[in-house]
Amino acid sequence: MIAAGTASLAATPTLAMTCGIAALATFGVIARPWRVPEFVWALAGAALLVLLGLISWRAAVAAAAKGLDVYFFLIGMMLLAEVAREQGLFDWLAAQAVRHARGSAQRLFLIVYGVGTVVTVLMSNDATAVVLTPAVYAATAAARVEPLPYLLVCAFIANAASFVLPISNPANLVVFGAHMPPLADWLAQFSLPSLLATAATYLALRLTQRDALRGAVATDTPLQPLGRGGRLVALGIALTAVALIAASALGHDLGLPTFAAGTVVVAAVLATTHQPLRPIVTGIAWSVLPLVAGLFILVEGLNATGVVPALARMLADAAAVAPAAAAWASGLGIAFGANLVNNLPMGLIAATVGETAQLPAPLTRAVLIGVDLGPNLSVTGSLATILWLIALRREGQHVSALRFLKIGCVVMPPALLLALAAAGLR
Repeated sequence: MIAAGTASLAATPTLAMTCGIAALATFGVIARPWRVPEFVWALAGAALLVLLGLISWRAAVAAAAKGLDVYFFLIGMMLLAEVAREQGLFDWLAAQAVRHARGSAQRLFLIVYGVGTVVTVLMSNDATAVVLTPAVYAATAAARVEPLPYLLVCAFIANAASFVLPISNPANLVVFGAHMPPLADWLAQFSLPSLLATAATYLALRLTQRDALRGAVATDTPLQPLGRGGRLVALGIALTAVALIAASALGHDLGLPTFAAGTVVVAAVLATTHQPLRPIVTGIAWSVLPLVAGLFILVEGLNATGVVPALARMLADAAAVAPAAAAWASGLGIAFGANLVNNLPMGLIAATVGETAQLPAPLTRAVLIGVDLGPNLSVTGSLATILWLIALRREGQHVSALRFLKIGCVVMPPALLLALAAAGLR
């Protein structure tokens, strides 16, 4: 008894220290003090855990290795985005969007939202952030309109539509792991919640941007023909979407197929156009990879200090007593918690908790909805939003954490509540 009590007390400072380091690292990623890049803060937090003996270096390496599929996925998507930029596909798509808007800012907004939904559903929310954001910025430049309302669409739809299909968000695969439901079962469980979330997000976002959407859109944008390289990239992106859907249906990881697709498309385009590889490689935001690795290590620190096992016990007890209340509490709690630690680590925590506690299906549905929709509250809620911020900075744009939070407070809660209500949490 005394030994157990002493061990418990000894664990308390360790737990507090680990949580404090995770909180400081998250703050650094959010605020970027002194303009230090996000990945530096995530890696610094991970390094502190190792240096202070809170986790071993072997455990840290193993935790970072868990993200291998995510790394491959991101590299593949970034390759596709860079070769699309180099071959003028984004400029061509921008001209098409402006042409179909026919001078209406509201119509252009709807077009961007519709395209963002399709890209998210078929290629994942990270693809929306990486591939679509530059195209939307090009569209706003061609239309000569304020870019922010349309760029915000890329961030918010990336999360709102991210549970239409299992492949729509890598976090979906993390949450369910080896227990991924068949596609037909997935659609039965999440079609209505995702439809309501997507519609509610559109209406709330239109409300917050109503003043900026009252202007006119330029109609004199020249429409240049798409070159051979651009057509190859467009075909490659379409085939990549088909490959990801097939991989998901067969229960395979998405990282290697995406990486292979990106590599093949780049090789085919360069062989056809005889252009150098260097601009594509140097254009990729490689700093995203150490950022993700740092997040995985921070989660391992929380797991090693007993946070995850404690959560598993709490959820199992709550689900046994009041399943519906536990499901609602979990969905809401994880939705807001994802904004503190990012939804990818939150998905890892949720997956570990689910495997430990063997949670009932309604509770797992609530967890997934919280992981996917909750990040629309803040800029650090999801990896897709962080990728979006990086893409914005490349275009010379900036959205402060406070400004995003003000919009997120209007957009996220209605979508989350509607989705949870439609998920059958009984």
